[in-house]
Amino acid sequence: MFGFVKVATAVPSVKVADCIYNKEQVLEKINEAYTKGAQVLCLPELCLTGYTCGDLFYQSTLLEAAKLALKDILEATASMELLIAIGMPLMIEDELYNCAVIILSGKILGVVPKSFVPNYNEFYEKRWFALGTECLAREMDLLGEIVPVGVDLIFNMGELKIGVELCEDVWTPIPPSSFLALGGANVILNLSASNEVIAKRDYRKELIRQQSGRLMCAYVYVSAGGEESTTDLVFSGHSLIVENGSLKAESKQLIDSDYVMTADIDLERLQKDRMKYKSFGDSRKCYHQPMRMIQAKAMKWRGPLEVHIARKPFVPHGVETRDKRCEDIFALQVAGLKKRLTHTQSKHAIIGISGGLDSTLALLVAVQAFDDLGWDRKGVIGVTMPGFGTTDRTYENALELMRELGITLREIPIADACRQHFKDINHDETIHDITYENTQARERTKILMNVANQCGGMVIGTGDLSELALGWCTYNGDHMSMYAVNTSVPKTLVRSLVRTISKRQSEAVRKTLMDVLDTPVSPELLPLGKNGEMLQKTEDTVGPYELHDFFLYYMLRFGFSPSKIYELAKIAFSVEEEEGDEIYRHETILKWLKTFYRRFFMQQFKRSCLPDGPKIGSICLSPRGDWRMPSDASSNLWLTEVEALES
Repeated sequence: MFGFVKVATAVPSVKVADCIYNKEQVLEKINEAYTKGAQVLCLPELCLTGYTCGDLFYQSTLLEAAKLALKDILEATASMELLIAIGMPLMIEDELYNCAVIILSGKILGVVPKSFVPNYNEFYEKRWFALGTECLAREMDLLGEIVPVGVDLIFNMGELKIGVELCEDVWTPIPPSSFLALGGANVILNLSASNEVIAKRDYRKELIRQQSGRLMCAYVYVSAGGEESTTDLVFSGHSLIVENGSLKAESKQLIDSDYVMTADIDLERLQKDRMKYKSFGDSRKCYHQPMRMIQAKAMKWRGPLEVHIARKPFVPHGVETRDKRCEDIFALQVAGLKKRLTHTQSKHAIIGISGGLDSTLALLVAVQAFDDLGWDRKGVIGVTMPGFGTTDRTYENALELMRELGITLREIPIADACRQHFKDINHDETIHDITYENTQARERTKILMNVANQCGGMVIGTGDLSELALGWCTYNGDHMSMYAVNTSVPKTLVRSLVRTISKRQSEAVRKTLMDVLDTPVSPELLPLGKNGEMLQKTEDTVGPYELHDFFLYYMLRFGFSPSKIYELAKIAFSVEEEEGDEIYRHETILKWLKTFYRRFFMQQFKRSCLPDGPKIGSICLSPRGDWRMPSDASSNLWLTEVEALES
């Protein structure tokens, strides 16, 4: 389903050296995982015998019992479309190996021996097991079938390609999973038995996260549980499911057993990152080792889709995390502006202050830049330019902000100049069309540019990433500046940035900023209502910015199709992430999705000539860097797909 695969870890109860009991517990967990819709299940290292058997691994009775247990599991799972990785000891050419046996629908696909066997402190595996890297056999007879053996196996099921390593392997300088990923594996399974000591859990989690991130893969890790022998050690039963460095699921208890954990992995997302970041492909060419692809049938999605989809992918969840991220973003904006001011020897920054969110953020950036440089804030020149649609609320907020922040305030009304221009071009002022609106936007930009010339300064752009994506700016009006500090900040993030930075301001400034946050987004280019109320609200025309930012993120970051973005949006916007979040009907999402694609393609020409501005996240529309697109590219394929969804 749209590239998703449901993976699971399971830690069954065990009795050390009791293969009959362990088999029954493993089957119970297999059935539970299958019922939950899992397509891939990873079980712990040596789970059929128990990891802590010691010298009992030399006993033929134990080794044969493990094989009989495996045979029963194959028979019991013959009708299941579920790939299962089971840990057990196996004799291969007169040597004993710690192995993962990979099975699907009652058939053994292959056997992967543990590459690196520890022989230190509490782990003396070399007493019993040989190194998988030194296994010369490429196949073996297991339960009457000839099956592939080796550390070089990748199990290929179409989009899903699985590599396997065991416990110690991932702790080595160059883990086998590195080569498996370069060979094409996008999901790594790790069957482990890791004992628990103080602080090891956090280290282990970070190790797995880092390996997953480096390999741009999903990493499924599961460790033997707390019912292993406690003669000298306590085992954790720690499970982790990680996607490209992002933790998707983790077992809750420090010491755990007898559970199944599932998570949904997006294989397309992994594929797009590998395709986009060329160093992965370059590493493949440089360090590639031959791998054997074990072909198996692709499995059908049985759902349900349980993946969490954030409503605001640009905005971190949680107040502390969000504030820290916003402080970092703000610092990047400030650093960019400081460099541009000093390089151009501009002692003045000119900003059009409307009382809206974007210009407020740009003003806060400029003030901080001047403070960091040790310059007088009076060098920041805020120009408010009331026009036909300016409300008292935004006008007063603009003035109050400039006064309280201690910058230079200039007020230049534009109504008379616009009327003269209407007269010059023979435009009827009562016709409130695009000419009427854009005249005001261009008049404001002209004023700012000329004020900058007047004082030897530079115009600081206020437009944000969301407006650029939709083309919601006037070409050569608010579209243009000399340095655009908000150019890669989406509207949903602008709001969070202003809220975070307000916490470091005076009480008076903070109060005004809170009112700015509560003001509806509007260009204020159309006349006011009879009672001076705002009639022009941006989101009534182009749609909710939280929807458009969602569409933008998944289109640009991963190149997802309209169909997949729609499915993800249905999940994300069907629940409240925070109190007061709006729930959107499916037809509403589709309506604005169509608007998004139509406007995004149609308005590329505005993005092809953007002013400079700092990149602050993974998505930017700069024509010099992140987004190269012809201004006359056709939107037909995307709109046709959206229209098919409507029907």
